Amino acid sequence: MLDAALREAEPNLRPGLHGALRVPDDAVVYPPAAAAFLLEQARHHGAQVHLGTSVEALGADGTVLLADGSRRSAGVVVNATGCWAPSLTPGLPVRKRKGHLVITDRYPGFVHHQLVELGYLQSAHGTTADSVAFNLQPRPNGQMLLGSSRQFDVEGPEVDHALLARMIQRALAYLPTLNRLSAIRVWTGHRAATPDKLPLIGPSVVSDRLWLATGHEGLGITTSLATGQLLADQLLGRRPEIPVEPYQPARFAAGRPDHD
Repeated sequence: MLDAALREAEPNLRPGLHGALRVPDDAVVYPPAAAAFLLEQARHHGAQVHLGTSVEALGADGTVLLADGSRRSAGVVVNATGCWAPSLTPGLPVRKRKGHLVITDRYPGFVHHQLVELGYLQSAHGTTADSVAFNLQPRPNGQMLLGSSRQFDVEGPEVDHALLARMIQRALAYLPTLNRLSAIRVWTGHRAATPDKLPLIGPSVVSDRLWLATGHEGLGITTSLATGQLLADQLLGRRPEIPVEPYQPARFAAGRPDHD
């Protein structure tokens, strides 16, 4: 998509941009709706869902200790707690990577596509410095979700105003008229990152009754079905559709050359 076609598709983009890649089948998953749907599907197939009580500890014998003092047990327990996974399975090479998001008021038609700068990949796959990249998602109601930022090992939920300013300035470099709009909320969250940028999917090195599904960073929801399929295939002894070796937690076992 070049010049005139780009201006016609997204009139608010900065003049002088020489082209873009349009992905017609691209889509955005809304996490709360996706989680609610998957929980309902799980219940429909006989799963028991327990809400309102956090998990305090996971045992190598398949025991789960809850905060209210009760216990659950299973043949296999899966630790799928994102960036909090190391608190339940100590020693996991999973680090918190903090991010900021901004949601605007409703401006229907301001943009018509999700807009992502090419440099987003470099920001997402970096492993050291704080970074920002332009990413804007229009919502059906006219609101727009603006990102993104990345910070390692920042535990608190507080907004980093200097980093937020960098993120907004980056967005203005692509959408100058964005400064005419009003934001109604800013918030932060944490992603679960691994040293090699690949998730941990498979049996832990602690016990063959404790398995892992974590370390997806910002792709946990969008890859959740594939992750579940890879876990099920391994547990049931089926041949997975893709190789599982790149995602095996054992790759970070002590003594291996790629251990961090």
